[in-house]
Amino acid sequence: MNQVLGVVALLGSGVTAGVLFAVALSVLPALFAMETGTYVYAHKLLGRNWDPTMPVIVLSSTLVNGVLAVTVSGTGRPLFAASAVLLLGVSGVSHLCNVPINRRVKAITDPAVIPADWEDPRPLWRKFHYLRTVLSVVALVFTAAGVAAI
Repeated sequence: MNQVLGVVALLGSGVTAGVLFAVALSVLPALFAMETGTYVYAHKLLGRNWDPTMPVIVLSSTLVNGVLAVTVSGTGRPLFAASAVLLLGVSGVSHLCNVPINRRVKAITDPAVIPADWEDPRPLWRKFHYLRTVLSVVALVFTAAGVAAI
């Protein structure tokens, strides 16, 4: 059973790291190249499917790594525990930092009419995104090492 859970943990951690890495590598530079109104429009479109899907993947991966941290013995135990903590960090950064910024962007009803006092959230969003990307990649490394130790 631990081997099956290991595959699930590896898949979830890999998808999480892969998605966040792809956003950092390609989507963010594209968003930064856009005029503000176009960025707001694109941000709303991009979030439609990520917002409901990624929390499920990240939290499920956290749970599976946590279960493995309890059920395996030896060197795999601390590796899965570390991965669960790192993925919980990914979730925390997402929910406490990126999601509030997303809500501010989505609150703009007409991308052609940006309020004069509106601060461009892209630099701050990028900073938090890079943090959760690093956390997810390190979590993937720990998960892979844990699976190798089963």
